[in-house]
Amino acid sequence: MALFQPARRSAVGAEAAPPARSRGSAYEAVRASRDFWTIHRRLGSFVGPACALLLAWYFLFVIISVFAPGFMRISVFGAINVGLCFGALQFVSTFAIAIGYRRWAAHRLDPLTERLRERMEGGRY
Repeated sequence: MALFQPARRSAVGAEAAPPARSRGSAYEAVRASRDFWTIHRRLGSFVGPACALLLAWYFLFVIISVFAPGFMRISVFGAINVGLCFGALQFVSTFAIAIGYRRWAAHRLDPLTERLRERMEGGRY
């Protein structure tokens, strides 16, 4: 099957009418909609601060490791020191942000995306 097929001619010689709305125009209509830009703005309002917080936390860990190795060697419990605790908290904070995003998106993004999907599948875009 060819990816591009020229317009077919009817028996009279006139070209067949193109479909009322192609998939490309539906996606363009969705992108132009207010709901899409609300989703885009809300996503940025979570992702931006979350990334900044996670990067700041990571670089704090690196900077303290480089400039205060004595502090990182302080024993917390047995062979567990502050450096190991900071490293473990990097994983904890990553999972906390992921879980927080999942909950946040379920309330702030999913209803709008569901509405957009229904409109698009229903042919209203």
